[in-house]
Amino acid sequence: MVTGRALHYVFKIPDRKLTAKFYREILGMKVLRHEEFADGCEATCNGRYANRWSKTMIGYGPEDTHFVIELTYNYGIKEYKRGNDFGGITIRSKEAIERARADGWPIKEESGKFVLEAPGGYKYYIIDESQPTNKDPVEKVTLSSSNLQNTIAYWKDILGLKVFEQSDKKVLLGYSEDQAKVEFEDIGAEIDHAAGYGRVAFSIPHAEQPEIRKKIKDSGHKILTDLISLPTPGKADVRVIILADPDDHEICFVDDEAFRQLSVPDYPSEEVLNMYIAKDK
Repeated sequence: MVTGRALHYVFKIPDRKLTAKFYREILGMKVLRHEEFADGCEATCNGRYANRWSKTMIGYGPEDTHFVIELTYNYGIKEYKRGNDFGGITIRSKEAIERARADGWPIKEESGKFVLEAPGGYKYYIIDESQPTNKDPVEKVTLSSSNLQNTIAYWKDILGLKVFEQSDKKVLLGYSEDQAKVEFEDIGAEIDHAAGYGRVAFSIPHAEQPEIRKKIKDSGHKILTDLISLPTPGKADVRVIILADPDDHEICFVDDEAFRQLSVPDYPSEEVLNMYIAKDK
């Protein structure tokens, strides 16, 4: 049985300044760590680019206890074409609505929820309720499926996530009740990831990574990057394996022991990010 922990969702961003404003000043998240890399990632964490890039982890609390967002910025890339693969992220936050109104950030309404769009057009569905300080406001990430039964067979039977809710067109999956979930919505069409595709990340114990690998091999599904150790300058190395589900949604499984060392909040990163934003042209 897989003992996974939901970690983060990865976005590639073309505008660091405006994106940082949205996450910090509208959603109210805090920069947890910021890391700069001279070359592309061996596990394509920044996409299929071989250039200099940066990673900013941002969220409502430490990565040990909160589902956060990874913002990857490729120097020199000014636009990413979006596909139909990403639905949105749902958050409970009355304060985000209040900040958006005060700032004049556009707010829409869909199905009883407020919708804020991050730069690049990525939707955040905001439930107009405050969360207790000890509870993560991030509830779920919604992704598209071309065939819900194939999606469930992969995520439940192979990756070991539990089904928490299910209807004809949607399924809500996760490793435990107290974690952020992944929701899939059947859109009845082929999934187009385009250049703006993202990636969802989970951690599992180091000893369980080969088990995941064997399950994927035995079932004939895709391994995009086999078990590999990734370095971060001045921080812990982590071992990852990158998979693709039947609709080619990318999934990263990182070893939990090393990731807990890597993800210790580095709050001075807030000012480091500001310094690099000031240099962007």
